[in-house]
Amino acid sequence: MRVLDEAGRRVAAAPDDYPEPSIGRLREMCDQHERILSEGPVALLHRIVDGMVDNYRPAIEELENRLDKLETLAFTGQEHIIRQIIRLKRELGALRRVIMPQRDIIGRLARREFAAISDELAFRFRDVYDHMARYADEAMLFQDRVTGILEGYLSAISNRLNRIMKVLTVVSTIVLPMTVLTGLWGMNVPLPHLAGGDAAQFWWVVGIMGAITAVMLGIFRWNEWI
Repeated sequence: MRVLDEAGRRVAAAPDDYPEPSIGRLREMCDQHERILSEGPVALLHRIVDGMVDNYRPAIEELENRLDKLETLAFTGQEHIIRQIIRLKRELGALRRVIMPQRDIIGRLARREFAAISDELAFRFRDVYDHMARYADEAMLFQDRVTGILEGYLSAISNRLNRIMKVLTVVSTIVLPMTVLTGLWGMNVPLPHLAGGDAAQFWWVVGIMGAITAVMLGIFRWNEWI
């Protein structure tokens, strides 16, 4: 920021002059309206705090939009969703750590715990406190929502895994009797021949395996396993 030295001369400081947007806007307003500074330091503090709180609204709306999108995508079970959920959860935690202490401090200003605050300014701070309390409640609600999104995502992953395991189990169950059948007929020992010559034995085995598959699929369907 730019400061004044002891001789009253302006000294340039770091390049990030007025990094806080509310401070920069208030400085521009002070240059345009001299009465703002004449209201006193407490009124100036109120304007700074009020501008700071107003800057939370776009950020909270953006977080809400991201939550809405994640709620839609969570049940698809896409792998990249988990990274977005964890990142959003971390951002909400940081938001709560910032908002909660500021809400308590503004509450003290609204309750006139400082002698310099008049009744009129106390009412102004109370309005700012109401906004800050609402943002704090929304941050807590968002935290619960993102926890629900994470649980829904894990549930979708579990359901998809269960479907995959069911398909693999069905395939393994069908292949098992075929393996036994081909193992018996593949042994190098005399086995009972079915009707027809040697060439017909292969087709008999294939037909039996096909019949077993059809019967097992019918049983699975009848019991609503697939």
